[in-house]
Amino acid sequence: MPDASTPPATAAIRVWDLPTRLFHWTLALAVIGAVATAWTGGNAMVWHLRLGCGVLALLVFRIGWGLFGGRWSRFASFAWGPAAIARYLRGQALPGERFDIGHNPLGSLSVWALLAILALQVGTGLFADDEIDTVGPLNQYVRTSTGRRLTGWHHGPGQWIVLTLLALHLAAIAWYRWRRGTDLVRPMWRGDKALPPATPASADGWAMRLLALAWAAACAALGVWIYGLGG
Repeated sequence: MPDASTPPATAAIRVWDLPTRLFHWTLALAVIGAVATAWTGGNAMVWHLRLGCGVLALLVFRIGWGLFGGRWSRFASFAWGPAAIARYLRGQALPGERFDIGHNPLGSLSVWALLAILALQVGTGLFADDEIDTVGPLNQYVRTSTGRRLTGWHHGPGQWIVLTLLALHLAAIAWYRWRRGTDLVRPMWRGDKALPPATPASADGWAMRLLALAWAAACAALGVWIYGLGG
């Protein structure tokens, strides 16, 4: 039996701060809602536009939070290069290289891809015109031909790439859970991971949360302003 003075092998370490977790789950709901309203059509398209502007606000929030948010939410913590990805796949991490804390190299690729394609999808949607009764709030600022091209992407390849990446994301979560025994959902829900006690934690005190609230309010105001440009 270990001595009572022996430090624990693992401890609950705060990896995902509250703003990051709220962003994650709110974005998931907003994207699901945007897809559902697009497929429903008709009067639901009003909410499709609103949710699209909401997703825009969330993406802008994440960009800022990736620069000054909690340690493991910052882009610098998961900006893995090709060499690191190769080492992860071989299971040969360098000394001090921790793939088990925040986003691992494969997970980071999923995050970067989702953020990029969602930004592209929202951006094209702002300029889209379905020529029936739904016009993006920024369509008035581009030529008709440009609006049609952007609409074609938004209604065609764009939405299917988004759905494909979401399916791959969910498949990866299931694979890690059942094949590796790693639960990726619980930490994103509760914020903590069982890690060595010396692992640096993300700041998640009230100062950081108030900073996030102020930044979120600014991002929300941006989304509302852009939505209002459509009249």
